[in-house]
Amino acid sequence: MTMQDSHHPLYILLISIHGLIRGENLELGCDADTGGQTKYVVELTRALARQPSVRQVDLITRRIQDAGVSTDYGIPVETLEPKARIIRITAGPELYIPKEELWGHLDAFTDELFAWLHRQPRLPDVLHSHYADAGYVGVRLSHLTGLPLIHTGHSLGRDKLRRLLALGLTVEEIQQRYKMSERISAEEDVLNSANLVITSTHNEIEDQYELYDCYTPEKMSVIPPGIDLNQFHPPDSDFGPVAFSDTLNKHLREPGKPMILALSRPDQRKNIASLLEAYGQSTRLQQLANLVIVAGNRNDIRELNEGAQAVLTELLLVIDCHELNGLVALPKHHSSQDVADIYRLAAFSKGVFVNPALTEPFGLTLLEAAASGLPLVATEVGGPVDIIGNCSNGLLIDPLDEDSIAGALLRILEDRELWSTFSANGLKNVAMFYSWEAHAKRYLEMVNNLAFQSRVVARPAPLSRVPAVQTRTCAIFTAIDNTLLGDPEALSLFVKLMREQHRRVLFGIATGRRLNSVLKILKVHSIPMPDVLITSLGTEIYTPPQLTTDISWNYHIDHLWTPQVIRRLMDTQPGLTLQPKEHQTRFKLSYFYDEQQAPALEEILTLLRQHELSAHTSLSFGQFLDFVPARASKGQALRYVANQWKIPLERVLVNGGSRGDEDMLRGKTLGVVVDSRHREELAQLSDSERVYFSSGSHASGILEAIDHYDFFQ
Repeated sequence: MTMQDSHHPLYILLISIHGLIRGENLELGCDADTGGQTKYVVELTRALARQPSVRQVDLITRRIQDAGVSTDYGIPVETLEPKARIIRITAGPELYIPKEELWGHLDAFTDELFAWLHRQPRLPDVLHSHYADAGYVGVRLSHLTGLPLIHTGHSLGRDKLRRLLALGLTVEEIQQRYKMSERISAEEDVLNSANLVITSTHNEIEDQYELYDCYTPEKMSVIPPGIDLNQFHPPDSDFGPVAFSDTLNKHLREPGKPMILALSRPDQRKNIASLLEAYGQSTRLQQLANLVIVAGNRNDIRELNEGAQAVLTELLLVIDCHELNGLVALPKHHSSQDVADIYRLAAFSKGVFVNPALTEPFGLTLLEAAASGLPLVATEVGGPVDIIGNCSNGLLIDPLDEDSIAGALLRILEDRELWSTFSANGLKNVAMFYSWEAHAKRYLEMVNNLAFQSRVVARPAPLSRVPAVQTRTCAIFTAIDNTLLGDPEALSLFVKLMREQHRRVLFGIATGRRLNSVLKILKVHSIPMPDVLITSLGTEIYTPPQLTTDISWNYHIDHLWTPQVIRRLMDTQPGLTLQPKEHQTRFKLSYFYDEQQAPALEEILTLLRQHELSAHTSLSFGQFLDFVPARASKGQALRYVANQWKIPLERVLVNGGSRGDEDMLRGKTLGVVVDSRHREELAQLSDSERVYFSSGSHASGILEAIDHYDFFQ
């Protein structure tokens, strides 16, 4: 640790949005969203908070107020340790919803979290997002604050897409069920923006991240998760019956036999049915051991989601087919406190832990089982390769080959010396390679470097022209083209309203035009000078009367901006013509776009990612393609201004009419899309409760929205 670090204890912000997250009694396996990731982020929060170089760790998740789940998930702040908290942010419906339904609420989550951060005594030193949804939020927060971003994927969309296609699903079915295009787009963006990507295994880097346009292995580091060795440990010599023993005794004819244990949520990818088929087809396995499958909790299979229903129904059918009653236990209930005892029961019986998943990003249950003294049999696809490679405590199997599964189990169960070797190796090497203490120290080595580099780079300073006495309680920002102008009578009424309300409303222009063009339009149409001018697609911010540019904003957005490199790449593309010099600025590169010849916007984004170029890209009115720095856009500039003027985003009315206005309209702002021939570019916002599509065009549409929202109350 450097001298600078010792005098600046770290504040780390972890973001993990979906699932049921609380400090105690984690409901692991209750659905597809509450598994290893929820446990990992809670344990990581605790482990980091115990380090002396850390001042504070906050784990940010979504606040849930739903009669169907515990009231714990509605508590805004939960203390984990003296230096660790869970912070729950309100965004979207109060109900608990699957992660696939969260995409439309992530901009609001970002705005809520951004506002929360600025109510704290200080900003964090680093942001660390977990999974694609948090990555989406993390990228935007990093752009807004200038804070370095760390990301952990946990599982990856392109890898999942590949496997789902192999199972015979169509692209349309996958999109409808999993919102895969949103997920992959968010993953590409976070890989392009993150300063560091933390993986659990080398396999993630080599086999999964390699599928992405933004594949940059040089900024990826393997830091395996830790394991709580106080909770997971081998059975003592006098280990006796535990509460869960009674549950197993109800199912098993000879409960004293060795136990083949599988523990996972009931998910098709976990491939439990293949394990059961392997057991059902092997008379020798049935003679040697019982099979115990702990697959979540249920009261009635018919009440579970479709995927869990299908898995558990198939398991019951296989048990019936092979007449395995008395040999297989599929208990309906277990608590989180039971899990460690279940591992110890299996170890005490001289059993084996098995993970037959089609692919396993890491395999936290493998570490828990190994720390309890169990030999492992695990899939050769994913994280288990690293775990068994480091620990030398088990065998890898082909999850699609039932003979491979049965053969590995038989080899360990029939060879007592091998069982003992694997058990001892696991106990020794898990403590060496996979303790939380080791994980936290390795993590902090990397984070300290990022945080120090960030601290020596200045972040945006407050706007110098904010008045000492702030009377503005709300704001109206409008674009110009196809929005504000076009209806002189309505424009006159709008101008009159702005003059009447000027003491309480901050009036701003947000446009793609340059400053001189905006000033000319204001003069020609007798529009009063706005309080703030956001020009050139959010790359310049001016405050009257002197119209001085905000230098700190320019400094902030200059991060990783390489327009010459982008231009060399784009000039070779068909259908793109560089606009005249008067439309270019230091922070804006603009082209005419011919949709008959030019590549689709998604192809252009792919090209940028493949060349590791960072830019905010927009295609407006179907013919103007603009590149600006990743930290710049109308929406990001607007949020910067609103934050400095201390105006809540829910009191900011934003008017837009093309795709270049989209990120102004998303999130907590009150949006209006006026009627125009280009508003189909914003059709994806029509489901948002905070975006109003007016029947009127131009300024009349803005006036209509002011009435719709009762904006001046």
